[in-house]
Amino acid sequence: MPRRTATMLASTLIFIALLCAGVFIPVPYSELSPGPTVNTLGAAGGEPVLQISGRKTYPTSGHLNMTTVRVTGADYKMNVVEAVYGWLAHDNVVVPHDTLYPDGKTEEQSTQENAEEFTQSQESAKVAALEQLKIPVKSRVVVSTVLKNTPSENRLHAGDVIRAVDGTPVKEPADVAKLVVKHKPGEDVVFTIVPTKDAAAAEKAGKEPRTTEKVTITTVKSAKGDRAIVGIQAGTDHTFPFTVNINLADVGGPSAGLMFALGIVDKLTPQDLTGGKFVAGTGTIDDKGKVGPIGGIEMKLVGARNAGAEYFLTPGDNCAAAASDIPDGLTLVKVNTIADATTSLQKIKSGNTAGLPACAAS
Repeated sequence: MPRRTATMLASTLIFIALLCAGVFIPVPYSELSPGPTVNTLGAAGGEPVLQISGRKTYPTSGHLNMTTVRVTGADYKMNVVEAVYGWLAHDNVVVPHDTLYPDGKTEEQSTQENAEEFTQSQESAKVAALEQLKIPVKSRVVVSTVLKNTPSENRLHAGDVIRAVDGTPVKEPADVAKLVVKHKPGEDVVFTIVPTKDAAAAEKAGKEPRTTEKVTITTVKSAKGDRAIVGIQAGTDHTFPFTVNINLADVGGPSAGLMFALGIVDKLTPQDLTGGKFVAGTGTIDDKGKVGPIGGIEMKLVGARNAGAEYFLTPGDNCAAAASDIPDGLTLVKVNTIADATTSLQKIKSGNTAGLPACAAS
């Protein structure tokens, strides 16, 4: 066999071997890609995304799209070829597997966590929207979770309203932990509560619950042994003056909070927010209307622009990463609060966009 032919054959065999290795050898990476976007002012699955009853609503126009990111599952085994392709592709991002699934988290656990965060984001979006519109929302501190094999098990229950700890009234969930950790492990804490059933009955009747109970819990050491605990997580329960339902399936995580809140504001406002413009965005939101950062911002920009968005409401803490690679034709608008967002939407609607707060690359 001529030397040239032998060299070419050897090179071909090596290339085939490397290609096979690349296909069959798994690597510890996962992939993010643009997911679907949904107009919070529109419909999904044949149902309006936002349904409001018991309060007058107004016509809307344009788009206020929430954005999503697709991720490979926890059990998906990426190979070398896929990883290299993902690194080179503009519309995909390859990240270490542990970034998406830390500490060996399963896909089921991740899905459950995302579902819980999504539910909480909807609640916060409602509160933030109504606060922005100066519509009062009643709030109360409740037992959110009772941990198993702790002193509170079978003593306190999820949904119990916490009025006071050791006689001191509580106004925020954080107040509960602050009062408990004042104790040493082994000391008693007295909770003044309205039991779940009484709180639910009073709410149904449209009244404030009057009866309370005192429950004494003996504290124990935390897992790290550095503080006293009773084994509960406190949260906030809200009573709204009318009904707001958010209907959107197969979506998880907290990142749609801002866009849900803006959609609610738009439907409850006589003058529509967008003036027919196509605006997309992302960001968590808390009860006070503060906008927080999210993951996968680059992919959300691509998804938004592919859907036709002209403007993208971007959490301030994501601005630097987002501004490093902006899709052509998309304008990034920096927002830190829901008030920022509504002010910017007024400028977009009017066409006076010169003063929009822009994102800048670091």
